[in-house]
Amino acid sequence: MTGRRLVHLAWKSLWLHRLRSLLTVSGIVFGVGSVVAMLAIGEGASQEAQDQIRQMGSRNLLLASIKPPETESAGESRSRILRYGLLRKDLEGIVQTIPEISRAVPRRDVPVKARFSDREIPTRIMGTSADYAEVGNLRVAAGRFLTPSDGEGRKPVCVIGDALSRKLFHATNPVGMELRVGKQYYRVVGLLAARGEGTGGTAGSGGESDNAIFIPLETMRERNGDRIRHVTSGSRSYENVQLHRITVEAASGDEQVIERVAASLRAFIEARHPKGDVRITVPQELIRQAKASKRIFTIVLACIAAISLLVGGIGIMNIMLATVVERTREIGIRRALGARRRNIVAQFLAETVLLSITGGAIGLGLGVLAPRLVTYFAGMRTVITPFSMILAFSISAAVGVIFGLYPAARAADLDPVEALRRE
Repeated sequence: MTGRRLVHLAWKSLWLHRLRSLLTVSGIVFGVGSVVAMLAIGEGASQEAQDQIRQMGSRNLLLASIKPPETESAGESRSRILRYGLLRKDLEGIVQTIPEISRAVPRRDVPVKARFSDREIPTRIMGTSADYAEVGNLRVAAGRFLTPSDGEGRKPVCVIGDALSRKLFHATNPVGMELRVGKQYYRVVGLLAARGEGTGGTAGSGGESDNAIFIPLETMRERNGDRIRHVTSGSRSYENVQLHRITVEAASGDEQVIERVAASLRAFIEARHPKGDVRITVPQELIRQAKASKRIFTIVLACIAAISLLVGGIGIMNIMLATVVERTREIGIRRALGARRRNIVAQFLAETVLLSITGGAIGLGLGVLAPRLVTYFAGMRTVITPFSMILAFSISAAVGVIFGLYPAARAADLDPVEALRRE
């Protein structure tokens, strides 16, 4: 019997019981669809996390001041100044003692209220240097970023984020406008392009830059000093923080160089800040962790989805065993007319494989559609990879072969004489 004839007979047999075949194949459809969709969601989440980490800069190492836990009573905390975090001499020491870095860029944050016309919103001013735009991967949409001459002259100029501009200036180009920050005025010289929501709290790595005001660090020191005042519920507290961030750029993107710089920074910080008020973040290490988490996540999702395929395979086997019982007389006639055992096996195996392949093809369509719906309605990033589609379809075909062998063998083992006697 030719392959085409075998497929034609299998399709004809399945078409005679259309509803049963449809219900049987539904397990494979949803199994394959869930494999593709879940892997697409997992891949999208992983890539989005890695992209956010890469925004920190592949060569960057981030140092951040961490406020220690408050152990004093409320009365004591109001009467003293809390000192912690990075110092200006830390910045000098890093540049002088760690040879494999190209630069170290500081940043200091102060919470303020920004005002233009009759509009006022809470925000943060970030004192930094001209190199911050490059190491923080910030893109200027209009005007310019800070320059070395702005810091040297302690000029009252600022660069603002996209979200802040829309809230205060609406559709007006803010470049050249005067902006009131607290009790002081700054001239807007640049507007940053939107970054979107991200992992705020790290150097320029997300939505924080969209709502911030960047000014020269020297101007901030002259106008604001090192003391930060917090007023909450009628009480006042003071913090003395010289620098909130230092972004250290390695001289090379080589992983070994970055590892050596990270080890030097950890030793430097441990020696100068034994109380743990400084945290070091290495984006390269975070990317490796994200990739490892992605592999685990993918395995878990694949196992969960594979259970659906297993259930679908069991359903196929169950239906095919019932089909063997129904078609016992047909099998007996075919054996009496000279059909061999392998012909019977091929006939039933062809029906099973056709069911699983058809279900796999429909499931691939469902698996491609579902992630698009998730992206459209939930706004989640999804990525469909060829590997996930090949994997899901291969598993569905394998399910058809594996779960179809036993019913086919059961049919081939029927005695022709006994099969013809059975009604």
